[in-house]
Amino acid sequence: MANKCFNYNENDKDVGLSSIPLLAKMRQLLHHFSFELRCSLPNRCLLCQQRIEQQGYQQTFPRRMLTGICQTCLVSGLYQTEVCLGCAKPLTRLQEYCGQCMARLPIKVIAPCSYHQGFGHLVSAIKYQRQMAALNVLSEQLAYRIQQLANYGLIDLPQVIIPVPLHANRLALRGFNQAWLIARQLSNLLDIPMDDQFIFRCQDTTPQAGLDGKQRRDNCHQAFALNVFQSPLKALGAHSPYQHVAIVDDVVTTGTTVNEMALLLRQHHIASQAWCLARAEAPELRERV
Repeated sequence: MANKCFNYNENDKDVGLSSIPLLAKMRQLLHHFSFELRCSLPNRCLLCQQRIEQQGYQQTFPRRMLTGICQTCLVSGLYQTEVCLGCAKPLTRLQEYCGQCMARLPIKVIAPCSYHQGFGHLVSAIKYQRQMAALNVLSEQLAYRIQQLANYGLIDLPQVIIPVPLHANRLALRGFNQAWLIARQLSNLLDIPMDDQFIFRCQDTTPQAGLDGKQRRDNCHQAFALNVFQSPLKALGAHSPYQHVAIVDDVVTTGTTVNEMALLLRQHHIASQAWCLARAEAPELRERV
């Protein structure tokens, strides 16, 4: 997986070509010292309160530091078996879908862990308590899972990553969009561009938490729209510049939100898959994950 340490800035050309190697070296040194400083700071696990040891974590994620969750708790909280990409039912071998999902081919949902059996409370804390300590490590595990499934040929990597948008009113109230933060991390880890303007939420829907399946579907019905005023779309006469995208959210529960967005995309002949930090399975599956 790609990991970008620095990028040249367009303004660099104004200082002369002879300065570019020096600027690049300075950026590398700054990144190195920043990383070393973060490694030296107290870093304890949110779950067991033990000091987090790196133990070669950078071999999998170069120049990234393990924070928020120690490796022992991390391993215990991730999926312990392969799961169906449609419903998260445990599988005995690596494959796309279980038998039931094979018949209807639902949207593929990629997650590194179960919401109820894994790190659900940490994921909820990102949204509701602004506790971001676990965001990086869970995003890294999600990126690893995505790359793993792509290497096995079970998914295709998309052209672009699209975070589930918040309505402007909700964004102003909360102050941030957790899906956007996750999508930004995945964009950097996987070297796939993010487009946060392609889809917007045109209805200020009520929060999904606490609603049953039918209420969630009614709540999200036609809540999203494509931004036809975005420059790529205008240039193409309102035709999409994408054929395959990934929809990013923090949690997929009933799948109502991502399915509504997938339906909108499908109407414009765009394939999609869903990526999330945790998957909330149906009650009958929770004990078996």
